[in-house]
Amino acid sequence: MKETFYRKVGRRYIPVREYDQNLMDAYPEGSHVIICYPGRKSTRYNIDPNYAAMIAAGQTAEDAVCQALMKASEIRPNYKVRRKSLTPEQKAAWENLIAVFGEDARSLEWPSARDLAEAAVKAMIAEADKLMTHPSVRAAFEQFQIVCELTKAKES
Repeated sequence: MKETFYRKVGRRYIPVREYDQNLMDAYPEGSHVIICYPGRKSTRYNIDPNYAAMIAAGQTAEDAVCQALMKASEIRPNYKVRRKSLTPEQKAAWENLIAVFGEDARSLEWPSARDLAEAAVKAMIAEADKLMTHPSVRAAFEQFQIVCELTKAKES
């Protein structure tokens, strides 16, 4: 059943959108993950069932992953120092930085992409572990795994 939504402009109502519940509930063949939050919904279509828990954890852990990435990407001392000549202006600025931040600021480094990815994955694992402590989430995931196994058996 289609429904048309209108917006009042002056004294008239103008159609602005059409909504079809049957179309919205129709999914193509495959495995899909739908995650609902207050005020929003995320849908991933045709995913590999082996990654369902990771995708769900990634979606629900988005804030935790962002916090982990920000913390992991903070500037930090560099212990593998490579010296190169600084201009007198750069040297003065560097000495001022050390005076303000202390001796640890003598050599700085930024984390690698690998460090950031590891921090993000650890945050996702922590969020997935939290989700799996709820009996209903664990039961739903176990049912999901059973359906995936039955699907694999059917395709073989």
